[in-house]
Amino acid sequence: MDQARLDSILSRYGGEPYDLIPVLQDIQDGYGFLPKEELKVVAKSLQVPVTQVYSVATFYKMFSLVPKGRNQLKVCLGTTCHLKGGNRLVDSLESRLGVEVGYTSKDGEFSLETVGCLGSCAQAPVMMINDKYYARVTADKVPKILKMYQ
Repeated sequence: MDQARLDSILSRYGGEPYDLIPVLQDIQDGYGFLPKEELKVVAKSLQVPVTQVYSVATFYKMFSLVPKGRNQLKVCLGTTCHLKGGNRLVDSLESRLGVEVGYTSKDGEFSLETVGCLGSCAQAPVMMINDKYYARVTADKVPKILKMYQ
């Protein structure tokens, strides 16, 4: 635990329970995820139960309790993407990266997530890597796309 970093984050707030989400956002920005030890300190500092901190941290998709990879993969599984092969795309990515949805590859390069919508239904199935969209992605296109990030 980086106590100085955590103290710096907590000092920006008034120590009130309503500061929980902004504090978690700052920790996530600093570490790339929410370390468990820091969450315990946050709970004590904001005088909220640890269970409440975990409830918030697991409810919002923007938070992660595990370290994220250098590259964030998000595969749309909204209705259109699902019908056009989104699940096959997820299967291909899991197989090629050796990682399950919600986790990070052993080399720390890729985190894989599924989302309800990426807002590009006309180009389904769609995935994002970091901030770049990939449209009409099929399992046979996956190796070429991943190669650009390795």
